[in-house]
Order: sequence, then C-alpha cells, then structure tokens
Amino acid sequence: MDEITDHGLPPLNLELAAVAALRPADPHRVYLKMLARRPVAWTPRGAVAVFGMEDVLEINRHPGIAGSGGSAAPNGSLGAERPLIPLDIDGKEHRKYRRLLDPLFSPKRVAEWEPIVRARANELVDGFIGAQRAELYLQFCTPLPSSIFVDIMGIPRGDRDAFITFAGDVVRPQGRTIEEMVAFSQAAGKRAYAYFEDLLEERGAATPSHADLIAMLMAAEVDGERLTRRQIIDIVYLLMIAGVETTVASLSCLFAWLAQHAAERQWILDDPNRWPDAIEELIRFESPVMYGNRTALEDVHIGGRFFPKGTHFDVSWSAANLDPAVFEDPLNVHLDRNPNLHVGFASGFHRCLGSHLARLELRIAMNEFHRRIPEYRIDPSDQLAYSAVAVRRAHHLPIVWDS
Repeated sequence: MDEITDHGLPPLNLELAAVAALRPADPHRVYLKMLARRPVAWTPRGAVAVFGMEDVLEINRHPGIAGSGGSAAPNGSLGAERPLIPLDIDGKEHRKYRRLLDPLFSPKRVAEWEPIVRARANELVDGFIGAQRAELYLQFCTPLPSSIFVDIMGIPRGDRDAFITFAGDVVRPQGRTIEEMVAFSQAAGKRAYAYFEDLLEERGAATPSHADLIAMLMAAEVDGERLTRRQIIDIVYLLMIAGVETTVASLSCLFAWLAQHAAERQWILDDPNRWPDAIEELIRFESPVMYGNRTALEDVHIGGRFFPKGTHFDVSWSAANLDPAVFEDPLNVHLDRNPNLHVGFASGFHRCLGSHLARLELRIAMNEFHRRIPEYRIDPSDQLAYSAVAVRRAHHLPIVWDS
C-alpha cells in the first residue's frame, strides 16, 4: 500500500462494487463525483480503482495486464470450478479461443437468429398485452434472453427455468457472509456443470438436426484439434452467465428509463430507425455491467503512474461512460449521440464476445414491444425498484398502459 500511496493515490473508502449500491436508481452523480475527485484511487481490498476513460482504455489494451482470469480472480468466482473460456484466459491462449469464437458471434452469424428473437418477443407480449399491465422484469426482461439462449444453444426449451436459476444463483448468491455467498454460488455452479456434462453426453450420441451453437462447438477445431468436452463446458458455462444475466439487466434498465421519459420514447417511435443509436446511448448512460477486474502480470505504467507486478485494478465502465473528457453533457441522455464511444461492452482484448447478439436482442425486443405497446408508464400504484449486485438492473418494473 505504501508504494501505491507514494504515487499520490487517494484512498477510496468503498469497494467499487458498492458505489452503485449507494444510489442504485441514480448512481450517475456518484460516479461523476468520483471521476472528478479520484480518477485513480486505492480501495480497501488493496486494488486500484480506475474511473477515467483514458486510463480504462489503456489498461484494457495493455499486453501486460490480464483480464478477469489474472491472479486477482477469487476462488469460486461466478461459481466456476475452472477458468471460464475466454473470460479467464489471456495472451496466446486467449487469442486462440477468440479466433474460434468471434466468428460464431459475428454480425452476420447472429443475424441468423433474428427470427428466433422476434418470435419469442411476440410470444411474451401475447401473454400479457390483454391485461394492460405487466411486471416487465419477470414477464419480459428475464424470460426473453434465457429462452433465446436455450434456442440458439440447442437445449430443450423445457430447461429454460433451470438456466434462470443457475445464472441468478451464480451471479447473485444468497448468504449473510462472503463465505456463505461463495458456497451458494459454487453449489449453483456444480449443478450447472452436472447438467452440461449430461447434455453433452446425450448430444455426443446423436447427430444434431440443425446447426445450433453446441453443435458448432462440438465440430469446431482449435489448432487442428477438436475441443474437449471440458473446454466446451467452460465456454457454455460463461455463455450461460453472459448471455442471460447481462442482457436481462440491460433490458430492464432500458425499459425503466423509457417508461419514465414518454417524449423521448415517442421521438424514437416516430422513426424506428433511431433505435440503434438510442440503444447505444442508453447502454452508455445506464451501464448495466458496472465494472471489471484486471491484474498486472508485470510492472506497468498507466496514466503516467508506475504500478508493480501483481497490482489489481477495479475498472469502472460506469464512470468511464460518464467521463466529460469523452462525452459532452454526460449526465443527460442524448438519444442521437453519434459517435458513441462507450465501454458498456468493455473494450480491448476482453471486449464482450456476445456484444453483437446483445445488440440484436435489444433492438428486436424494443422494436417488437413498442410496435404493440407504444405508450406505457410506471404503475402509479406501485414503485420501480433497482438493485446493483454484480449487475445493475430494475428488478421490479411494474408498468401499465391504456387499451
């Protein structure tokens, strides 16, 4: 700590994960205040908190800094028994897996899944449109990504609820102490591993009838060799978390904002071609995925400061997305902001593998929902509620509309 303090780093009295929890409905001013006062700070657990966009980008692009799989990764992180692919792998091995996986999630490939997203979005709207009210988090935001994940992976749709439980228990574990929460997450992880083992055992004995993602992984090769069952499971486990929980959170935050801003919502609906730019701006402003972890594998200089090998960095996507050096008027939403250089999907070597799929899901979901229910509002007899554990989400989202 003395070495870091010698470089003028002020202390941060909160863990970065707790910052948004101060005001989960409106954390933006808290982040902006920290950005102004502490572009880099020392946290209680011994990490360096990084808020400014320039420093965030430098860290993400530095070859001597590892992603979540660096030595900072806690045992039992996300309930995992082994490093997740490609999140927890760096260097040559990481590049190897990204060469395999990036084409599977390219814009051209994910466009093939648009009919699945569109059909499922309309099925869900069918289920509540006649009621003129919905708990949107439970009835739309949660089931849409999980059912899409099940369909594109080639998993029986009847197992969708199991995935909601797996992903939720891993990311938001229950418990009164850290030890209890880690144990809860690891137990959920064991159930997920066992399920995937059984699934691949069954799939290994049958010829897939269509090119779902598991079939693609089973046929894929890395350096001329087929992926092992363990490698496939470590990829699918990560996709279960990233493909479900983060998209659920993003949908909920976007709908919550739009439900409270009728004029801006109508501006988009006047020309649905505005959805892509509007979604990018709402991702920047809401930043559902709040932070990431990085570790220096060697001595590094970031922002002109020296940090020794082993330094852990807590990188705030949320604060960087409000950096006034990059975004004019950052505390206000400008739905036509373009270009929009946010890091809502991270950046650098570990940019989000599924960002193209997430964008597709968000665009189709918004288009289809608003085509059928263009005017709605937060239920005046109820209350919108946010939480900020692992991801920021509107976990209670009651809306009403007129016939």
